[in-house]
Amino acid sequence: MPYHVQASNSEKVLNSDPANRLPREVWIATLGQEGMSATDYKNMVDQVFHSFEEISQYKPDIICFPEVFPYYMNSVRSELKNRVNEHYADIIGRFSDYAKANNCYIICPTYTTENGRSYNAAVLIDRKGKKVGEYRKIHTTTGEMSRGVSPGPLDPPVFKTDFGIIGIQICFDMCWDDGWKNLRKKGAEIVFWPSAYGGGATVNTRAWQNKYCVVSSTMKDTTKICDITGEVLASTGRWNRRWAVAPVNLEKVFLHSWPYSQRFNEIKAKYGRKVLISSYHEEEWSIIESRSPDVKISDIMKEYELKTHEEHIAMADQVQNQSR
Repeated sequence: MPYHVQASNSEKVLNSDPANRLPREVWIATLGQEGMSATDYKNMVDQVFHSFEEISQYKPDIICFPEVFPYYMNSVRSELKNRVNEHYADIIGRFSDYAKANNCYIICPTYTTENGRSYNAAVLIDRKGKKVGEYRKIHTTTGEMSRGVSPGPLDPPVFKTDFGIIGIQICFDMCWDDGWKNLRKKGAEIVFWPSAYGGGATVNTRAWQNKYCVVSSTMKDTTKICDITGEVLASTGRWNRRWAVAPVNLEKVFLHSWPYSQRFNEIKAKYGRKVLISSYHEEEWSIIESRSPDVKISDIMKEYELKTHEEHIAMADQVQNQSR
């Protein structure tokens, strides 16, 4: 499994000062809900708001919460129709106000409804507190469907933010490939995964398989931010139970090492510290990452005639099919 090099938060989380940020550096905060309980959804939302004190100094660009988190471990249960009809405006309204006041995006998983059908969804709110759209869980469980929750459309949407293109999957979606692959085809650079369970190594695997960052937010004891290689940039744990916070750099590319490694020394000689090349020798992957505002990876790819991992595989597929 290609996430053998892991750093602590103190090693990876460098500086949240905008003046020192990379041009496509995105600060992510994601909640772990293990051990939380509440009387009702309002009380759970209150607790989440109280926990914002732990991340305020990072000024995250985007914050993610677990699957239908307002209803986790509520001692007072409410019917699904109340959750989608009476609670929705209250929940979304509070998080919209927070997003606007703190200049951040928020992924707020809750129940939504349309044309008489209810969905397990994740609502994306932008920096101005406006609803951008929502993702509806494709692969609902049999238990959810027995309670009246409908499966969402098979083709998941992507959302354009001011830092890049993002997508969302929810919990049981982890067990199917379709949504993850479709998001990559649509250009997703970060996929958020609100969930009831932790996911374990499959979270890391979805990242390197699809060459995008994957961010989990779970009800269990592990919530994490994975880079495109599957490496963990930050996670909840014994000493930080509630939040995982880290920056990800989206100005990077995932390559099949050979034959492009033949040009790496030329790149290093010209760009020096402005470019970081990391090679994973067993997997024969390489990552080229810009560490300077004036260096764009697309320019390096063109200058040195490099192909992305996906382009390299597609080229091989084409030649194989012609030779059959």
